[in-house]
Amino acid sequence: LDILDMIPELKKQIEKEPSEHKAFEYDQIVSFGELWSTLIFAEALKISNVNCKWNDARKTIRTSNHYQNARIDWPKTKTLVNDRILNKFKENNSLDCIVTQGFIGHTNTGMTTTLGREGSDFSAAILAWALDAKEVFIWKDVAGLLNADPKEFDNPLKIDKISFKEAIELSYFGASVIHPKTLKPLQNKNIPLRIKSFIDPESSGTIIQSDESCDANQASYIYNKNQLLISISPKDFSFIMEDHISEIFYLFSKSGLKVHLMQNSALNFSVCANMKKAMLKNLIDELSEKYNVKYNENVDLLTIRQYENHVFPEKLKNKNILIKQRTRSTLRYVLN
Repeated sequence: LDILDMIPELKKQIEKEPSEHKAFEYDQIVSFGELWSTLIFAEALKISNVNCKWNDARKTIRTSNHYQNARIDWPKTKTLVNDRILNKFKENNSLDCIVTQGFIGHTNTGMTTTLGREGSDFSAAILAWALDAKEVFIWKDVAGLLNADPKEFDNPLKIDKISFKEAIELSYFGASVIHPKTLKPLQNKNIPLRIKSFIDPESSGTIIQSDESCDANQASYIYNKNQLLISISPKDFSFIMEDHISEIFYLFSKSGLKVHLMQNSALNFSVCANMKKAMLKNLIDELSEKYNVKYNENVDLLTIRQYENHVFPEKLKNKNILIKQRTRSTLRYVLN
Protein backbone atom coordinates (compact mmCIF):
# COMPACT_ATOMS: atom_id res chain seq x y z
CA LEU A 1 0.00 0.00 0.00
CA ASP A 2 0.99 3.62 -0.49
CA ILE A 3 -0.77 6.95 -0.06
CA LEU A 4 -1.89 7.08 -3.68
CA ASP A 5 -3.58 3.70 -3.26
CA MET A 6 -5.59 5.05 -0.33
CA ILE A 7 -6.76 8.32 -1.87
CA PRO A 8 -9.68 6.70 -3.81
CA GLU A 9 -10.77 4.94 -0.61
CA LEU A 10 -10.83 8.22 1.32
CA LYS A 11 -12.55 10.00 -1.59
CA LYS A 12 -15.25 7.32 -1.58
CA GLN A 13 -15.79 7.78 2.17
CA ILE A 14 -16.08 11.56 1.87
CA GLU A 15 -18.39 11.58 -1.16
CA LYS A 16 -20.84 8.87 -0.11
CA GLU A 17 -24.12 9.69 1.63
CA PRO A 18 -23.27 9.70 5.36
CA SER A 19 -25.16 7.45 7.73
CA GLU A 20 -26.73 8.66 10.98
CA HIS A 21 -23.99 6.80 12.88
CA LYS A 22 -21.58 9.73 13.32
CA ALA A 23 -19.07 7.77 15.40
CA PHE A 24 -18.81 5.12 12.66
CA GLU A 25 -18.29 7.76 9.95
CA TYR A 26 -15.65 9.51 12.09
CA ASP A 27 -13.62 6.32 12.50
CA GLN A 28 -13.64 5.49 8.79
CA ILE A 29 -12.26 8.93 7.85
CA VAL A 30 -9.96 10.03 10.70
CA SER A 31 -7.95 6.78 10.50
CA PHE A 32 -6.29 7.93 7.26
CA GLY A 33 -4.14 10.40 9.21
CA GLU A 34 -2.56 7.53 11.16
CA LEU A 35 -2.11 5.40 8.05
CA TRP A 36 -0.49 8.11 5.95
CA SER A 37 1.84 9.43 8.68
CA THR A 38 3.21 5.93 9.31
CA LEU A 39 3.69 5.29 5.59
CA ILE A 40 5.74 8.49 5.36
CA PHE A 41 7.75 7.55 8.45
CA ALA A 42 8.45 4.04 7.16
CA GLU A 43 9.76 5.44 3.89
CA ALA A 44 11.98 7.91 5.77
CA LEU A 45 13.47 5.01 7.75
CA LYS A 46 14.17 3.08 4.55
CA ILE A 47 15.97 6.10 3.07
CA SER A 48 18.10 6.08 6.24
CA ASN A 49 18.96 2.41 5.58
CA VAL A 50 16.70 1.04 8.33
CA ASN A 51 15.22 -2.29 7.28
CA CYS A 52 11.59 -1.87 8.31
CA LYS A 53 8.16 -3.20 7.38
CA TRP A 54 4.92 -1.26 7.45
CA ASN A 55 1.98 -2.94 9.22
CA ASP A 56 -1.70 -2.09 8.95
CA ALA A 57 -3.24 -1.94 12.45
CA ARG A 58 -6.66 -2.24 10.81
CA LYS A 59 -5.78 -5.90 10.32
CA THR A 60 -3.93 -6.41 13.62
CA ILE A 61 -5.85 -4.88 16.54
CA ARG A 62 -9.24 -6.63 16.79
CA THR A 63 -11.96 -4.66 18.53
CA SER A 64 -15.67 -4.43 19.20
CA ASN A 65 -17.88 -2.14 17.12
CA HIS A 66 -18.04 0.58 19.79
CA TYR A 67 -16.89 3.26 17.34
CA GLN A 68 -14.70 6.09 18.72
CA ASN A 69 -14.13 4.05 21.89
CA ALA A 70 -13.63 0.46 20.74
CA ARG A 71 -12.99 -2.38 23.18
CA ILE A 72 -10.18 -4.83 22.59
CA ASP A 73 -10.72 -8.51 21.75
CA TRP A 74 -7.58 -9.56 23.63
CA PRO A 75 -7.30 -13.25 22.59
CA LYS A 76 -7.89 -12.53 18.89
CA THR A 77 -5.55 -9.53 18.95
CA LYS A 78 -2.77 -11.63 20.48
CA THR A 79 -3.13 -14.18 17.66
CA LEU A 80 -3.11 -11.49 14.97
CA VAL A 81 -0.13 -9.66 16.49
CA ASN A 82 1.87 -12.87 16.58
CA ASP A 83 0.91 -13.73 12.99
CA ARG A 84 1.46 -10.29 11.48
CA ILE A 85 4.34 -8.90 13.59
CA LEU A 86 6.26 -11.56 15.51
CA ASN A 87 6.34 -13.97 12.59
CA LYS A 88 7.79 -11.27 10.31
CA PHE A 89 10.83 -11.06 12.58
CA LYS A 90 11.13 -14.85 12.62
CA GLU A 91 10.98 -14.94 8.81
CA ASN A 92 13.50 -12.12 8.30
CA ASN A 93 16.54 -12.05 10.60
CA SER A 94 17.74 -8.74 9.14
CA LEU A 95 14.50 -6.89 9.89
CA ASP A 96 15.19 -3.92 12.19
CA CYS A 97 11.67 -2.83 13.08
CA ILE A 98 8.00 -2.75 12.14
CA VAL A 99 6.15 0.55 11.80
CA THR A 100 2.46 0.46 12.66
CA GLN A 101 -0.27 2.83 13.74
CA GLY A 102 -1.64 3.77 17.11
CA PHE A 103 -5.26 4.64 17.86
CA ILE A 104 -6.91 2.42 15.23
CA GLY A 105 -8.16 -1.16 14.98
CA HIS A 106 -10.83 -3.21 13.20
CA THR A 107 -13.97 -5.19 13.87
CA ASN A 108 -14.54 -8.83 12.88
CA THR A 109 -16.28 -7.52 9.74
CA GLY A 110 -13.28 -5.40 8.76
CA MET A 111 -14.67 -1.97 9.71
CA THR A 112 -12.13 0.53 11.03
CA THR A 113 -12.43 1.57 14.68
CA THR A 114 -10.63 4.05 16.92
CA LEU A 115 -9.64 3.48 20.55
CA GLY A 116 -10.67 6.75 22.18
CA ARG A 117 -8.66 9.12 24.39
CA GLU A 118 -4.92 8.36 24.49
CA GLY A 119 -5.51 5.63 21.92
CA SER A 120 -1.97 5.68 20.55
CA ASP A 121 -0.41 5.04 23.98
CA PHE A 122 -3.00 2.32 24.49
CA SER A 123 -1.98 0.71 21.18
CA ALA A 124 1.61 0.48 22.41
CA ALA A 125 0.42 -1.26 25.58
CA ILE A 126 -1.75 -3.67 23.57
CA LEU A 127 1.17 -4.67 21.35
CA ALA A 128 3.51 -5.02 24.34
CA TRP A 129 0.96 -7.23 26.13
CA ALA A 130 0.47 -9.42 23.05
CA LEU A 131 4.23 -9.77 22.44
CA ASP A 132 5.24 -10.19 26.12
CA ALA A 133 7.60 -7.23 25.71
CA LYS A 134 10.36 -6.54 28.21
CA GLU A 135 9.66 -2.77 28.36
CA VAL A 136 7.58 -0.07 26.68
CA PHE A 137 8.80 3.44 25.82
CA ILE A 138 6.37 6.30 25.28
CA TRP A 139 7.81 9.59 24.06
CA LYS A 140 6.30 12.91 25.22
CA ASP A 141 7.13 16.62 25.11
CA VAL A 142 7.87 16.61 28.86
CA ALA A 143 10.81 15.18 30.82
CA GLY A 144 8.68 12.37 32.22
CA LEU A 145 5.79 12.11 34.63
CA LEU A 146 5.72 15.41 36.56
CA ASN A 147 4.23 15.99 40.00
CA ALA A 148 2.15 18.91 38.67
CA ASP A 149 0.96 20.32 35.35
CA PRO A 150 3.64 22.77 34.11
CA LYS A 151 0.87 24.83 32.49
CA GLU A 152 -0.61 25.50 35.94
CA PHE A 153 2.31 25.38 38.40
CA ASP A 154 5.85 26.74 38.28
CA ASN A 155 8.83 24.39 38.50
CA PRO A 156 7.11 21.00 38.78
CA LEU A 157 9.36 18.10 39.78
CA LYS A 158 9.94 14.97 37.72
CA ILE A 159 8.92 11.68 39.30
CA ASP A 160 11.75 9.25 38.61
CA LYS A 161 10.00 6.04 39.66
CA ILE A 162 6.38 5.22 40.44
CA SER A 163 4.22 2.11 40.73
CA PHE A 164 1.44 1.11 38.36
CA LYS A 165 -0.98 1.46 41.26
CA GLU A 166 0.04 5.04 42.06
CA ALA A 167 0.12 6.07 38.39
CA ILE A 168 -3.43 4.75 37.94
CA GLU A 169 -4.52 6.71 41.01
CA LEU A 170 -2.97 9.92 39.66
CA SER A 171 -4.58 9.37 36.28
CA TYR A 172 -7.97 8.73 37.87
CA PHE A 173 -7.71 12.05 39.73
CA GLY A 174 -6.98 13.84 36.45
CA ALA A 175 -3.22 13.70 35.75
CA SER A 176 -3.03 13.85 31.97
CA VAL A 177 0.20 12.08 30.96
CA ILE A 178 -0.91 8.41 30.97
CA HIS A 179 -4.43 6.99 30.79
CA PRO A 180 -5.35 4.05 33.09
CA LYS A 181 -6.34 1.86 30.14
CA THR A 182 -2.73 2.10 28.90
CA LEU A 183 -1.35 1.00 32.25
CA LYS A 184 -3.67 -1.92 32.99
CA PRO A 185 -2.44 -4.46 30.36
CA LEU A 186 1.17 -3.63 31.28
CA GLN A 187 0.45 -4.07 34.97
CA ASN A 188 -1.23 -7.42 34.26
CA LYS A 189 2.01 -8.74 32.72
CA ASN A 190 4.42 -6.68 34.84
CA ILE A 191 5.88 -4.90 31.80
CA PRO A 192 7.62 -1.64 32.85
CA LEU A 193 6.63 1.57 31.07
CA ARG A 194 9.21 4.32 30.59
CA ILE A 195 8.07 7.85 29.73
CA LYS A 196 10.80 9.84 28.00
CA SER A 197 11.19 13.24 26.34
CA PHE A 198 11.73 13.47 22.59
CA ILE A 199 13.12 16.97 23.26
CA ASP A 200 15.81 15.56 25.58
CA PRO A 201 16.10 11.88 24.66
CA GLU A 202 19.21 11.31 26.81
CA SER A 203 17.38 12.09 30.06
CA SER A 204 16.22 9.13 32.14
CA GLY A 205 12.50 9.96 32.14
CA THR A 206 10.07 8.18 34.46
CA ILE A 207 9.71 4.44 34.92
CA ILE A 208 6.33 3.00 35.92
CA GLN A 209 6.53 -0.53 37.32
CA SER A 210 5.21 -2.75 40.11
CA ASP A 211 7.49 -1.59 43.00
CA GLU A 212 5.55 0.74 45.35
CA SER A 213 8.46 1.69 47.63
CA CYS A 214 8.98 5.18 46.13
CA ASP A 215 5.33 6.22 45.81
CA ALA A 216 5.19 8.33 48.99
CA ASN A 217 8.45 10.20 48.34
CA GLN A 218 6.88 13.17 46.61
CA ALA A 219 3.54 14.98 46.72
CA SER A 220 1.65 15.27 43.41
CA TYR A 221 -0.80 18.05 42.52
CA ILE A 222 -3.73 17.55 40.15
CA TYR A 223 -5.69 20.70 39.37
CA ASN A 224 -9.04 20.49 37.55
CA LYS A 225 -10.60 23.83 36.63
CA ASN A 226 -14.12 24.70 35.48
CA GLN A 227 -15.84 22.07 37.59
CA LEU A 228 -19.46 22.04 38.73
CA LEU A 229 -20.47 21.79 42.40
CA ILE A 230 -24.04 20.56 42.97
CA SER A 231 -25.66 20.31 46.41
CA ILE A 232 -28.91 18.34 46.73
CA SER A 233 -31.27 17.98 49.70
CA PRO A 234 -34.78 16.45 50.06
CA LYS A 235 -37.61 18.99 50.09
CA ASP A 236 -39.21 17.36 53.14
CA PHE A 237 -35.99 17.53 55.21
CA SER A 238 -35.79 13.75 55.38
CA PHE A 239 -32.44 12.00 55.57
CA ILE A 240 -30.47 11.38 52.37
CA MET A 241 -30.86 7.61 51.98
CA GLU A 242 -29.49 5.02 49.55
CA ASP A 243 -32.62 5.14 47.39
CA HIS A 244 -32.20 8.92 47.01
CA ILE A 245 -28.57 8.52 45.95
CA SER A 246 -29.50 5.75 43.51
CA GLU A 247 -32.11 7.99 41.89
CA ILE A 248 -29.72 10.95 41.78
CA PHE A 249 -26.98 8.90 40.11
CA TYR A 250 -29.45 7.63 37.52
CA LEU A 251 -30.10 11.25 36.54
CA PHE A 252 -26.36 11.96 36.55
CA SER A 253 -25.72 9.03 34.23
CA LYS A 254 -28.53 10.03 31.88
CA SER A 255 -27.19 13.59 31.58
CA GLY A 256 -23.54 12.57 31.09
CA LEU A 257 -22.30 14.12 34.33
CA LYS A 258 -18.91 12.73 35.47
CA VAL A 259 -18.47 12.76 39.25
CA HIS A 260 -14.98 13.50 40.65
CA LEU A 261 -15.79 14.00 44.35
CA MET A 262 -18.76 13.21 46.63
CA GLN A 263 -19.69 14.34 50.11
CA ASN A 264 -22.86 13.73 52.09
CA SER A 265 -24.42 14.57 55.45
CA ALA A 266 -27.77 13.61 56.93
CA LEU A 267 -29.68 16.15 54.86
CA ASN A 268 -27.34 17.02 51.99
CA PHE A 269 -25.51 15.29 49.15
CA SER A 270 -22.87 17.22 47.16
CA VAL A 271 -20.77 16.33 44.13
CA CYS A 272 -17.98 18.05 42.28
CA ALA A 273 -18.16 17.01 38.65
CA ASN A 274 -18.09 18.11 35.04
CA MET A 275 -20.54 17.84 32.18
CA LYS A 276 -21.50 19.52 28.92
CA LYS A 277 -23.07 22.89 29.74
CA ALA A 278 -25.86 22.27 27.26
CA MET A 279 -27.11 19.42 29.48
CA LEU A 280 -26.96 21.34 32.77
CA LYS A 281 -30.40 22.98 32.69
CA ASN A 282 -32.17 19.67 31.99
CA LEU A 283 -30.32 18.00 34.87
CA ILE A 284 -31.15 20.79 37.34
CA ASP A 285 -34.80 20.80 36.22
CA GLU A 286 -35.11 17.03 36.73
CA LEU A 287 -33.41 17.10 40.12
CA SER A 288 -35.56 20.05 41.23
CA GLU A 289 -38.77 18.07 40.81
CA LYS A 290 -38.03 16.19 44.05
CA TYR A 291 -35.05 17.97 45.64
CA ASN A 292 -33.78 21.39 46.61
CA VAL A 293 -30.80 22.03 44.37
CA LYS A 294 -27.99 24.58 44.59
CA TYR A 295 -25.04 24.69 42.26
CA ASN A 296 -21.86 26.63 41.54
CA GLU A 297 -20.23 26.68 38.14
CA ASN A 298 -16.53 27.24 37.46
CA VAL A 299 -15.19 25.89 40.75
CA ASP A 300 -11.76 24.26 40.96
CA LEU A 301 -10.83 20.84 42.28
CA LEU A 302 -7.32 20.45 43.71
CA THR A 303 -6.12 16.95 44.57
CA ILE A 304 -2.85 16.48 46.49
CA ARG A 305 -1.67 12.89 46.42
CA GLN A 306 0.90 11.68 49.01
CA TYR A 307 0.35 14.98 50.82
CA GLU A 308 2.50 14.42 53.93
CA ASN A 309 5.25 16.81 52.80
CA HIS A 310 3.15 19.00 50.53
CA VAL A 311 3.23 22.78 50.24
CA PHE A 312 -0.13 24.37 49.39
CA PRO A 313 0.21 26.11 46.00
CA GLU A 314 0.77 29.83 46.38
CA LYS A 315 -1.51 30.66 43.43
CA LEU A 316 -4.51 29.07 45.19
CA LYS A 317 -4.08 30.46 48.72
CA ASN A 318 -6.57 33.31 48.17
CA LYS A 319 -9.37 31.04 46.99
CA ASN A 320 -12.30 30.07 49.21
CA ILE A 321 -12.45 26.44 50.36
CA LEU A 322 -15.95 25.06 49.76
CA ILE A 323 -15.18 21.40 50.55
CA LYS A 324 -12.12 19.75 52.08
CA GLN A 325 -11.62 15.97 52.18
CA ARG A 326 -8.71 13.98 53.57
CA THR A 327 -7.93 10.28 53.41
CA ARG A 328 -4.77 8.42 54.37
CA SER A 329 -2.90 9.49 51.24
CA THR A 330 -5.10 12.03 49.42
CA LEU A 331 -6.12 15.58 50.23
CA ARG A 332 -8.81 17.25 48.10
CA TYR A 333 -10.20 20.76 47.98
CA VAL A 334 -13.13 22.29 46.09
CA LEU A 335 -12.26 25.97 45.63
CA ASN A 336 -13.73 29.15 44.18
